[in-house]
Amino acid sequence: MSFRPSSAPKPGRPKGVKSLDPAIAKVFGTALQERRLAAGMSQEFLALTSGIERSYLSRLERGVSQPTLLAMLKLAKGLGCETFELLQQAEKAFMRRRVTARTR
Repeated sequence: MSFRPSSAPKPGRPKGVKSLDPAIAKVFGTALQERRLAAGMSQEFLALTSGIERSYLSRLERGVSQPTLLAMLKLAKGLGCETFELLQQAEKAFMRRRVTARTR
């Protein structure tokens, strides 16, 4: 039995906080789709070579879902690129948004 003081924060995400950032998910999905198409791959082929579900890949490309770290690693391997290459555009969009928010 574990002991947690009553003043300790509850585990997990606080109420009302969402983990999906639609703008960043959309940027990542677009970058993923562009890289897949540039490689001449179908969603089915990339899903097969990456070991992920095609429907999950579709949700990622549409920006409906955000990838897990494991999914990003598998996708990068399937595309024959480094993981950071998949994240570059999303990171730039995130940093631009943070700078814009600070200057307001």
